[in-house]
Amino acid sequence: MSKEKVVENLLSRRVVEVLPDKEGLKTLLLSKKIKVYFGIDPTSPYLHLGHSVPLRKLKEFQDLGHKTYLLVGSFTAQIGDPSGRETERKPLSFKEVKENMKKYLLQVRKILDLKKTKVVYNHTWWEKMKLSEFFDILKNFTVARLLERDMFEKRIKANKEIWIHELLYPILQGYDSVVLKTDLEIGATDQTFNMLVGRKLEEIFLKKEKFILTTPILLGLDGRKMSKSFDNTINLLDPPFEMFGKVMKIKDDLIKDYFELCTDLDLEEIQEILKLRPRDQKLRLAFEIVKLYHGEKKAKLAEREFLKIFVKKDLPSKIPEFKVLPKEVLLIELLKKTGLASSKSEAKRLILQGGVKFNQKKISDPFFKFKPKEGDIIQVGKRKFLKLGLK
Repeated sequence: MSKEKVVENLLSRRVVEVLPDKEGLKTLLLSKKIKVYFGIDPTSPYLHLGHSVPLRKLKEFQDLGHKTYLLVGSFTAQIGDPSGRETERKPLSFKEVKENMKKYLLQVRKILDLKKTKVVYNHTWWEKMKLSEFFDILKNFTVARLLERDMFEKRIKANKEIWIHELLYPILQGYDSVVLKTDLEIGATDQTFNMLVGRKLEEIFLKKEKFILTTPILLGLDGRKMSKSFDNTINLLDPPFEMFGKVMKIKDDLIKDYFELCTDLDLEEIQEILKLRPRDQKLRLAFEIVKLYHGEKKAKLAEREFLKIFVKKDLPSKIPEFKVLPKEVLLIELLKKTGLASSKSEAKRLILQGGVKFNQKKISDPFFKFKPKEGDIIQVGKRKFLKLGLK
């Protein structure tokens, strides 16, 4: 494949927009190796498939020999990015951020080669900056310009608060570009405003062109933006079977996006897969995603287990055991005691909704009692199983 074709592919798949223009970045990439970075705030312990989209794009640049940087927002995570939020983000302590940073790097190595990645932390320069230096940065922006962001406009209409630190966040993130003297920043479309601020600051302080490449936002299991706040994520650290099962739950109209954004399959092969029935499409998708993060062997085992439970309606190969006394017990009490339900009221609701089985028979009586025997099986929903043992 010609160098020009390689670059064209690089700037097409998993790409929404290149600013200020695609041809300018293409010309730069054909002439030299560039400095490119992706920044991420460690606001939670887990990375999910939504994070993987820009990370995989960064990996593409890395594989082509470009200088790749992963910027960890160790300072900005304590402030809280307001992007896409209609309420203030909960601030984090540096201790919390530090713990999340360690876990992030363990997960990032599932995608990036960290030996070829320069990892930088923005607290290392922000904590040293003098207030007078910060004011020199601030004087390049107006309040009106910062309030143009759509989430702020929504808050103003809803009569909700906008905090000063939220207004300043894009400037804090944008100045990272100046410190790194970057040629290109990668980020999801919800980061466009912040990245443009960085572009402006590079022009002002470095007299340097900075390109921006935006990647699509991956929707979660319920069709909303993938976010831990919505409990709709597929995490990179999810166990193989759990990851497989989550992928099988995505909406049918998201299958194509997941194939294109979350796997490395050729687009031609994806088109062939999309001719299959939706369930078969998802089986292949789930296999490919689990394979990426856990290896082919575990992906095959997860697929086999999924088919065994949900197609053949058999019991799982391995079921956790809980030991009880051999005396009569209320099922709702046992569900709470074992953690299969958070409370007796939730246990009762699960039974009334038909979500509980005892030895593979659906239970409809919320006051069902039984005397446990060795090997009794309790099932809650489609994925929670427990085997009883006797003390």
